Amino acid sequence: MTPEECKEEQMAELEALESIYIDELEVHTTEPYPSFTITISSQGLDDPEREQDSEMCELMFTFTPQYPEEGPEILINFETEREERIAEISDIKDAVVEESLGMSMVFTIVSAITDKLNEYFDENTRLREDAAELAIKLAEEAERKKFEGTKCTVENFMAWKLKFDEERQKERKAAKLKLHDASKLTGYELFMIDKTLDESDLQLLDPGLCHS
Repeated sequence: MTPEECKEEQMAELEALESIYIDELEVHTTEPYPSFTITISSQGLDDPEREQDSEMCELMFTFTPQYPEEGPEILINFETEREERIAEISDIKDAVVEESLGMSMVFTIVSAITDKLNEYFDENTRLREDAAELAIKLAEEAERKKFEGTKCTVENFMAWKLKFDEERQKERKAAKLKLHDASKLTGYELFMIDKTLDESDLQLLDPGLCHS
């Protein structure tokens, strides 16, 4: 194919692309050879509830003197936090170019990359929904544990009993010193103080301390 024939085929392809990608294609120049950018996006861009899952990519094509006998120059602008996706898009571009040598190939390249963006969109949606579902489960689990109480074991019961006895002993001493001078208490008064504190002990015992 002569350079003139290549240029003629390039202009015909560009005209066809302009009719397909009316709003997505921007022509930069046609001399000496066509150069243009096509902006493509996945599904969901027009859906406010799913827009956050959509993907967008800009492809800048510059035809070479021997295009389509050789591949065009292609610059990819794809913003993503996942570097493996950039590599995947580049691999798709290279594979389509290799398979399409000798033919108009821009539409095929754009279609293949658009399909991949739609796969990313579906994956983004699934990951977001899974994360939301997990957050709900974790919140429910945390709420459930609030009502489970502490499982009763010999170890935690003995630890609680020791602490309880120490606190009650301190309260007994404080009560005796506060109510009367210890040297002036009669046996009956001491008995009544102990009896009152014993009844208080029973009231303070928490029946919900341990749950089986």
